[in-house]
Amino acid sequence: MLLQAKHAAPPRPRSFPCHSSCAKIFLVIMSTNAKPNFKLRKMLFASVIALICVTLVYFVYQQNKAWAVPEEVKKLKNPLQPSESNLSAARELFKENCVECHGDAGKGDGPEAMMHDPPPADLTDAGHMNTLTDGHIFYQISEGRKPMPSFKKRLTQDQRWQLVLLVRSLSQPATPSDMKPSAPASSKPDANTKPVPSSKK
Repeated sequence: MLLQAKHAAPPRPRSFPCHSSCAKIFLVIMSTNAKPNFKLRKMLFASVIALICVTLVYFVYQQNKAWAVPEEVKKLKNPLQPSESNLSAARELFKENCVECHGDAGKGDGPEAMMHDPPPADLTDAGHMNTLTDGHIFYQISEGRKPMPSFKKRLTQDQRWQLVLLVRSLSQPATPSDMKPSAPASSKPDANTKPVPSSKK
């Protein structure tokens, strides 16, 4: 067997029929690209422009897209009362988690606001905030939407409802109890005022 292997005729070179075909295709492509193909360039340019337009439209749509809040969640009512303890706790939560984007007063002017697109919402806009139910705001805080993070796992349910109370208060006008009382008028007589003499009978 070994001898037969030694004296056997050398194997014929393998046939690669695709080589010639690939070479022909390559030459055709090269010859095509070598000539200025204005029609192809126009098609590519139009495709790029169309892609840019679609991207811009999608970007604008994403910015203005309404929150997909389930109807049963919209109907939820805040179980907490706007007591001073709840609002005080909510202010601390807002300071720790929301001020960087929404700002101290909730106007969407925090130090990181310019870094996000779409920008943070103005929570003092009564016209917009009055269209949202308690459940709607609770859902937004809980679920989040880029660039706003989700707080469902960061905060407890009561803490999120406390934030709803605070967010509501940011868009409401100041009540008389929130205003500082004016200084009472002094009961001391003016030094320059002369006493009126009493009439003698």
